[in-house]
Amino acid sequence: MPDITNEGDWPASYQHWQAQRQAELAGPDSWLGMIGLFWLEAGRNALGSSEEALIRLPEGEDHIGDVIYQEDRVFWQIQGGVPVELATDKAGPPSTVDIDKYKFFIVDRDGRLAVRLRDREWAKRQPFAGLAYYKFDPAWRIRADWQPLIPPVLMEVPNVSGDLKRLEVAYQAVFEVDGERVTLLPMSVNEHEIFFVFRDRTSGRETYGAGRFLKAAAAVDGMVTLDFNRAFNPPCAFTAFATCPLPPAENWLSFTVLAGEKKPLGKT
Repeated sequence: MPDITNEGDWPASYQHWQAQRQAELAGPDSWLGMIGLFWLEAGRNALGSSEEALIRLPEGEDHIGDVIYQEDRVFWQIQGGVPVELATDKAGPPSTVDIDKYKFFIVDRDGRLAVRLRDREWAKRQPFAGLAYYKFDPAWRIRADWQPLIPPVLMEVPNVSGDLKRLEVAYQAVFEVDGERVTLLPMSVNEHEIFFVFRDRTSGRETYGAGRFLKAAAAVDGMVTLDFNRAFNPPCAFTAFATCPLPPAENWLSFTVLAGEKKPLGKT
């Protein structure tokens, strides 16, 4: 089994993490409240309930305003008002615009901009059924070597929309499971966190078919801790309006990871 260390506070910490996940997904700003993803065109993009509106609301006025996309800048102009510039999510939290119970913001996906629309009262239609988990197992808290890749590996990572993102990967996490050498390649690395996307032999059966996400603290002394008890579902497990990365072939594990989140309750 994986190499582990012994810390008595893991179960309590794990339960706290589960409670945070539940609260986040049950709240008004949940991924379950996403009702639209609209790719912007250059110029004015009408927002309203009209069939001609590019950014379509389920109800309300035919034309409420316009999202103006020009020269890599985005503005919101409510009908009859003054344009206000909006920040995308490229460098941090995006600007948000509230329209009654709806909220929208701008996402930047490798230079392509889109409006992501949320209904903050989504739970009135169908409350969140909840999350299912494997039983906490300290054996899936793994200490892995954080090894440099020389030269770095160039990967093209697809997302659920079919787009490809080119990544340069300079490190890999290396560990053993039942005597088998395993490597995981990160999707992103910063000074605080390492982000992985993986799938295993539970994917599409007990867990979400497109894989799961895993975050780890930054490496210390050439080691990282991979706590698969905290493997979690990507946003695309909850909404069709997400642009999740898919696990690269290098991160398709040949064994079952019986830890972390299963498929969301109520999902087949």
